[in-house]
Amino acid sequence: MTEAQALPQTAQRYQESHPLHKVLVAPQDVNELDVPLSIVVDLLMRIIFNEGEVSFKRLVEIIRLEPQVLDTIISRLQHEKLLEVASAGQMGRFAYTYGITDEGAKRARDAMERSQYIGPAPVPIDKYIQAIMLQTEDKLDVTQDQVRKGLSHLVLPENFHRSIGPAVNSGTSLFLYGPPGNGKTTIAQAIAELIAGTNPIWIPHAVTLAGYVISIYDPLIFNAVERNADENRFIDKRWGKWVRPSVTVGGELTMDALELRFDPVAKFYESPLQMKANGGMLLIDDFGRQMMQPQELLNRWIVPLESGYDFMRLRTGQAFQIPFRQLIVFSTNLDPNELVDGAFLRRIQMKVEVKSPDDRMFFQIFGIMSKQLGVPMEKEGFLHLVQKWYRDAGRRMEAVHPRDILKIIKSICTYTGEEPRLTPKLVDEACKNYFVDPDVTKDW
Repeated sequence: MTEAQALPQTAQRYQESHPLHKVLVAPQDVNELDVPLSIVVDLLMRIIFNEGEVSFKRLVEIIRLEPQVLDTIISRLQHEKLLEVASAGQMGRFAYTYGITDEGAKRARDAMERSQYIGPAPVPIDKYIQAIMLQTEDKLDVTQDQVRKGLSHLVLPENFHRSIGPAVNSGTSLFLYGPPGNGKTTIAQAIAELIAGTNPIWIPHAVTLAGYVISIYDPLIFNAVERNADENRFIDKRWGKWVRPSVTVGGELTMDALELRFDPVAKFYESPLQMKANGGMLLIDDFGRQMMQPQELLNRWIVPLESGYDFMRLRTGQAFQIPFRQLIVFSTNLDPNELVDGAFLRRIQMKVEVKSPDDRMFFQIFGIMSKQLGVPMEKEGFLHLVQKWYRDAGRRMEAVHPRDILKIIKSICTYTGEEPRLTPKLVDEACKNYFVDPDVTKDW
């Protein structure tokens, strides 16, 4: 039996080894192609029309189909006098470079009218849905030790990890709330790193539905993981193996970013943020300070949070559903009871308050930051800071204050040429430049 004859049997065994492999296995023949041939032909024609003469190797790199599948399609286009060989290499058809004919140029212009998408060929949306469901049916399994380690760079109350770990493993929703400057965003980033440290996820670069292309890949979100030998051999190159994604949005979030966005010039869709975050984490930072009302966002997501599915609509009016399978983290400085109603809060499984540090925690944070910033810890200066600028002033301690105050002290000393020190004099100078005196603002 030749290697070519053995490959389909080996591929079949690979498919049967895991349900996910059956979804991800690469088509080995043009008859196995799972998207309309016209989509691939249009993509080929656009690439060659834009670039002029294109090597077969480059076409494979862009479109990500198996070489034998792409070669069959190109042979048909040659037969139809749409493509021609621009130059031949020494290693057969796979070394050829192709150009477009006059008739092919007309076909390419029609393809450009339909869409200007250039990238990996899309996969059917049904396969995307299957793959996401298979990869999220089992909850994440981060351990207590992993969560403790992931949060170890933060000074937090004892057993704080017991609130975070279950939320990560449940993979549904988490509400972080509390006064500003105490590490809610940093905690969320630590959660993202915990999720990223779990099994990678397979997500396609793009999907297709009703003849339209929906782009998912975003270079700012998806980080590639190296494939093993079997994955390189059998898994469809249109799928990427990624670190589980983490998407962060703040006050700039609009409702449009949560819907399919159709580019009227490029004529393809960009997937919404929650679709890009599937299998990972979506952080809504500064919740309540977006340009839309909090209730609008809550109304948009109240059903997906309950059902695990989101609903999308094409510009033609065709509606479809996709999995809503990511950890949604809301982070806010505002009072949750004033921000959202009880019905929505009930749908968020874990609500965790991130409080201001007490004296002991504040001292720990100050000690850590003094080492990091090279400003030696001095008892007299620290006690002066706490008494004058917190207790006497009735000011609440915040976890971010030590870093900021020490940075100002260091800047002052760099400017004056002094050695950075935590003296009462430098503490006063730094705090005057850092805190806003409420008596001053009353006169405005």
